[in-house]
Amino acid sequence: MMKKHILTLCGLLCSVLAMGQHTEWRTGVRDTGYNNLSDYRNNVKHYPDIRLVPPQKLPNVQEKIGLIYADAGKRPLHLDAFLPQEKKKKTAAILIVHGGGWRSGDRRQHIPLAQHLAAKGIAAFTVEYRLSSEAFYPAALHDLKAAVRWLKANAKKLNVDTAKIALLGFSAGGQLASLAGVTGGIPKLEGSIGQAGYSSRVNAVIDIDGTLSFIHPESWEAQNTGTVGPSAWWIGYPRTERLDLWAEASPYEYAAQNRTPFLFLNSSVERMHAGRDDFRKKMDSLEVYTELVSFKDSPHSFCLYDPWFDPMLNHIITFLGKVFTTSKS
Repeated sequence: MMKKHILTLCGLLCSVLAMGQHTEWRTGVRDTGYNNLSDYRNNVKHYPDIRLVPPQKLPNVQEKIGLIYADAGKRPLHLDAFLPQEKKKKTAAILIVHGGGWRSGDRRQHIPLAQHLAAKGIAAFTVEYRLSSEAFYPAALHDLKAAVRWLKANAKKLNVDTAKIALLGFSAGGQLASLAGVTGGIPKLEGSIGQAGYSSRVNAVIDIDGTLSFIHPESWEAQNTGTVGPSAWWIGYPRTERLDLWAEASPYEYAAQNRTPFLFLNSSVERMHAGRDDFRKKMDSLEVYTELVSFKDSPHSFCLYDPWFDPMLNHIITFLGKVFTTSKS
């Protein structure tokens, strides 16, 4: 009998331990495997005519590189600012969030986009955030909200209109931008780093192939619950554990309270669009504006390349022109 009780207790203990975050996934070693060049090498095999849009100094664009927007402990967090030199009136602003599976990539990924946005009169900021090898969810979300608050705190110096701030993200960055965009003002998800006293709410979200859900039936994670991959490394648990956290990290779960307009810029890779159509239906019922632009026969990372870059840029500018006419800070 005693042996049976001991075995039962051991089983319970093993179950409890299994529910702990997998700290071995938080290696502390930066993953440099994904960048624009590595992405190009993979995609040019299938799209031989693509061309990476290079960074370039553009007329009338002021660049401020390596600004610190917050400290996460003793860890400074940086962003790069690309500002229109023309300062007759306050400008709209976009915080740009890079992709890389929450584990790789860096803010340099979208410098060309930031430069071209600034040349069109929109202040753009490429934002660093803590990757999953350094910190699990919700650290990256807290970082982005701190970046929004920093932008509002420095709006006068940067000549930014705080009623016209958007978050834009690609892939994992699209999921993060969407999550930050729909959870502004939720105390549990705000974090404590960065500038206090300012709202983390934004006025628009531009989601470039970023998933809206890890638990929606269309999601890759829901269809591959036993597979451990980049999203699990970010959450800190496999999909079979802590479903509450997987739901909490899913922008789709906040649809009922969302009032932020969304632009979806999507590739032809359908698995990246989990929950999008249902999210848009809910926004329609709430009379919240959304827009969808799909690029036929395009890779997941189409936003980095010609021939899709210029049309994408034009769609972003047109969308912001529509939604910022009635925005409030």
